[in-house]
Amino acid sequence: MEARSARKKKVGTVVSDKMDKTVVVRVERLVPHDVYKKYVRRRVTFKAHDEKNEFHVGDRVEIVETRPMSKDKRWSVVRLIERIATQ
Repeated sequence: MEARSARKKKVGTVVSDKMDKTVVVRVERLVPHDVYKKYVRRRVTFKAHDEKNEFHVGDRVEIVETRPMSKDKRWSVVRLIERIATQ
């Protein structure tokens, strides 16, 4: 029996919580430009499963790769890293 490889983890910011049990998480990374060697900010968004609807816009969270849960949802929120202050 083969050992399962480690699941990918990413840290990002919640940009939308309007769906039921789903949040949209934006993950940013810095990559050097091939020619100019200046660091460029790259962004990608992931839909992640949030079972209890506990995460809100602005929260910094960690997501982990999971089995496909819907057409676009293949990630799940593992933990809250930082909560944004609410007014």
